[in-house]
Amino acid sequence: MSAKESPKASDSSEAVEAEPAAENPSAPTYARAGVDLDHDEGFVEDIAEITRSTHRPEVLSSIGGFAGLFKAPERYTHPVFVACNDGVGTKLKLASQLQRFDTVGIDCVAMIVNDMIVQGAEPLVFLDYLAMSSLDSERASQALLGIAEGCRRAECALLGGETASMPDVYHEGDIELVGFGVGVVERDQVIDGSTISHGDTLLGIASSGIHSNGYTLVRRIIETATRDRGIDLRDEIEELNTSLASALLTPTRIYVKPILNVLRDFTVKGMIHVTGGGFPGNVPRVLPKAVRARIDQDSWKRPAIFGLLQQWGEISDDEMLRVFNCGIGMILIVDPNLAEDISERLRGHGERVYRIGAVEAKNPDEPALCFDRGFLGESPPES
Repeated sequence: MSAKESPKASDSSEAVEAEPAAENPSAPTYARAGVDLDHDEGFVEDIAEITRSTHRPEVLSSIGGFAGLFKAPERYTHPVFVACNDGVGTKLKLASQLQRFDTVGIDCVAMIVNDMIVQGAEPLVFLDYLAMSSLDSERASQALLGIAEGCRRAECALLGGETASMPDVYHEGDIELVGFGVGVVERDQVIDGSTISHGDTLLGIASSGIHSNGYTLVRRIIETATRDRGIDLRDEIEELNTSLASALLTPTRIYVKPILNVLRDFTVKGMIHVTGGGFPGNVPRVLPKAVRARIDQDSWKRPAIFGLLQQWGEISDDEMLRVFNCGIGMILIVDPNLAEDISERLRGHGERVYRIGAVEAKNPDEPALCFDRGFLGESPPES
């Protein structure tokens, strides 16, 4: 990991404090333009300390080089590498408003490793891109500590990344956070949805909240509620049992460990990470053309934050399901005979699991997804 346009890190283990530009002998003109190399370069050693706890045995390089080195795990016979990238999005604006950046680092990792796991891939390495107007070591450290925590939860190595100071691109106080990940899966164990068929069961795994999608709408709703309802982000909300700020910054749940455990012993035909586009934007992506998913939106208990957003924003049910995960962060499509055993395995790992629908044969002119309230005829469990 390197600082953009900065020399390699010094041997000091502590970040170098920025000196006033007039007292900076190494690049005073550049410092006056907005990029202080002496300040930025010392942060690389702090990054090395943050990343150390995430390393796996396959890591072959240390932080500070031009690229990270990593060998394929030896237990794979015919490894297929799976690569993803994503960002935190406009949830970062809320983090900047509240000056809290630790949870968005977890979001950054989660959005990538959760996409990876739906292919059946074990996450191996993660790289981040962190940019701001000028390097604020406190904000950057918070974000990177969150990224390291996300990597530990996913058991992947934070191999490196990039830290950039760009005063002409970002406003003071803004932060950009993007991630890139690589995973691996045996070639004959890639999950692509091709075996999904009529009669299969959809199991929904609970989300931790909004995750990291739809925050342009969320922020608009909160701005209106603040103005018209006197809502304060730091107020405790009875329905939430916490402050509105804490509920909105709850990080995306990382599903890697429990799902890898399931894949070790069970066949999963397809998986869906419910992200941007909600259910209509994600469920059809994994389905063969001859089938559709029928989902009972009454089959799970929605976290209270979604009810508040729907009420304050006067949003229809259809739009809620299209924009947000509405309480379901991951969907597994499985043989109905395995559904209960898989559910019990996931619950044993602390997940809340619901049977939310079924796969049906469809005509060519029918949509790939339909919602049918109450068709399962059962109340969602409380846990």
